[in-house]
Amino acid sequence: MKKSISLALALTLVSAAAWTENWPRWRGPDATGVAPEGNPPITWSETENVKWKVPMPDNGDCTPIIWEDRIFIQVAVPMEEGAEASRPNPPEIEREIFMPKPTVPYDFRVMCLSREDGSVIWDNSVRKEYPHEGFHPSGSLASYSPVTDGEYVWFSFGTRGLHCFTVDGEYKWSSELCVMYTLRAFGEGASPAIVGDKVVVVADHEGESKIFAFDKLTGEKLWERDRDERSTWATPVPATINGRTEILTNGTTALRSYNPDTGDLLWTATGMTQGAIPSPVLYDGKAIFVAGFQDPMVMSIALGQSGDLTNTDALVWSSTEAAPYISSPLLYGDRIYMFDNLKPNMTSYDASSGRVIFAKERIAGLKQIYASPLGVADRIYVMDRKGNTAVLKHGDEVEVLAMNELDDDFDASPVVAGDELFLKGAEYLYCIAED
Repeated sequence: MKKSISLALALTLVSAAAWTENWPRWRGPDATGVAPEGNPPITWSETENVKWKVPMPDNGDCTPIIWEDRIFIQVAVPMEEGAEASRPNPPEIEREIFMPKPTVPYDFRVMCLSREDGSVIWDNSVRKEYPHEGFHPSGSLASYSPVTDGEYVWFSFGTRGLHCFTVDGEYKWSSELCVMYTLRAFGEGASPAIVGDKVVVVADHEGESKIFAFDKLTGEKLWERDRDERSTWATPVPATINGRTEILTNGTTALRSYNPDTGDLLWTATGMTQGAIPSPVLYDGKAIFVAGFQDPMVMSIALGQSGDLTNTDALVWSSTEAAPYISSPLLYGDRIYMFDNLKPNMTSYDASSGRVIFAKERIAGLKQIYASPLGVADRIYVMDRKGNTAVLKHGDEVEVLAMNELDDDFDASPVVAGDELFLKGAEYLYCIAED
């Protein structure tokens, strides 16, 4: 018996170590944007510290994930007009539509690349389909990140379903979600999350919004719940406090927490502003939610609660100083870093109290920002849409250590594993490492 307990503990420790040494999901091992391990380069260019760069089959903005020697990414590749593909024709709903429907089908593919040289290990098509609606010019039909536990990988394509493969590329299952009609046909993009033995997906849109939970090994739908929510793009985040696990979701109508076993609503809180795109972060038993499309709002909610938390002591602090529109915040130690809408103006909050450490400090040399900031080795990596990356010192003021430039456009977020930095551009995937 003691031997069995020791073995189980050893396996748990190995699994925990592997989790923190890799980048297994959107926003990294702790869903904070921080890599606990690693020391990537501070400087690079097209001719310096590029270990490899490989062309990508689409110009999508999927942020890849990393597990050991493998990189997992998903793409949506336009096919030739008239190519063989399914032609779904779901009933339209009444809404403003700004983006035209694509006239060609797309090949929705999931890929595994070698971390050593960027070569393709496997590449599987999960759906060939004429999309029922378009997407924002700055977005794509593959804006999601996959998630892995080191044995399996789950890829959500929203309207095109949830798909599971082993890390070696063996197909396991697919499950349907729902047809989504996003705001102004701007496109989809909330990534899946692993919660224990479940995969959880949020599908918020202009129709009947949902949250789903599937058995992660079989794809069986375990529960489905309606959400009184319009289009959002925020990835759900699991949290455990005092032995209770919650699924946390951002939202304009309400912030919500769900019981992962039943799908029952645990608590709600109103007060968030429009544009629930950033994912929440966790700090010391609290969840910090942000939105900054028009009116910035940052809210810190104490977890482990029940019922309607609006205007209660569960709201630990809030601020309207600054909040990002697209990017998610970085929680590094006891500091939160975020941008003002899409501008390269950084604000830092004390995570415990909400005290503003510095506000809207402009980072010279950067332009519009979609990518979420990365924290590693006591540094902060901030990338704009034109391939410029500022490396900052993690601290009480904005101190630029280096400014780097690549010849590509970037909306996906930087990720790190070990001493290597991975950057997904519109044309190329880069691996940045010391020469």
